[in-house]
Amino acid sequence: MNQSTSLIALKTIWIKECTRFLRIWVQTLVPPAITMTLYFVIFGSIVGERIGQMSGVTYMEFIVPGLIMMSVITNSYSNVASSFFSAKFQRNIEEMLVSPVSTPVIIAGYIGGGMARAMIVAVIVTAVSFFFVDNVHLEHPLYVVLTVILTSTLFSLGGLANAVFAKTFDDISIVPTFVLTPLTYLGGVFYSVSLLPDFWQGVSMANPILYMVNGFRYGFLGQADVPIGVAMAVLIGFNIAFFVLVYRLLSKGVGIRS
Repeated sequence: MNQSTSLIALKTIWIKECTRFLRIWVQTLVPPAITMTLYFVIFGSIVGERIGQMSGVTYMEFIVPGLIMMSVITNSYSNVASSFFSAKFQRNIEEMLVSPVSTPVIIAGYIGGGMARAMIVAVIVTAVSFFFVDNVHLEHPLYVVLTVILTSTLFSLGGLANAVFAKTFDDISIVPTFVLTPLTYLGGVFYSVSLLPDFWQGVSMANPILYMVNGFRYGFLGQADVPIGVAMAVLIGFNIAFFVLVYRLLSKGVGIRS
């Protein structure tokens, strides 16, 4: 395929993915807003008043970046996982694989859909936060944008990998339930890891979501529990690793070709 044809194919897949989640916006965009509102009310307003401050800022300001990042992670992952598995289950993914569309274009198209949903949800959650926080500061906007892009790309790739291996619709919920949810809650969304004993601080450093949350928090508040350079390096490294994994899986037709 030449460059012009590849761009048309990429645009087509991306539009299809965006149309898919926008058509059912009540199921894809409204629930995150409701869920995060409950988090703000329970953890921010009720619990936050008792805690007071965390790392020199109000507890509500502290958890805003983490809650936005949580919504980015879950939505980018679930969008691609459900979409690709549905295409595989309905057997129409085979038409795409036998077409002249290259594997990187297919991957980029699905990633684009996951990123689009994650970005829209992030904007919605940020808008919700204004009802609970007087001022949402952006100390380093570049890191905010960079962290969102890298995180949504990573979990879109993760959702694609999950969908490739999944054999039933129940299989695409295993990783979010037993892996993503525990790692997210233990990733410093609601607390600073500096409060943990030394041993558990060391254990927390093995959690990749910790670097995403803190990279995003650095963009908002200008402070983080890990060096921002390390956080960006971890994100970039995981993105490269997952892209290579997904590329090889699709190239070999794992879970797709009989």
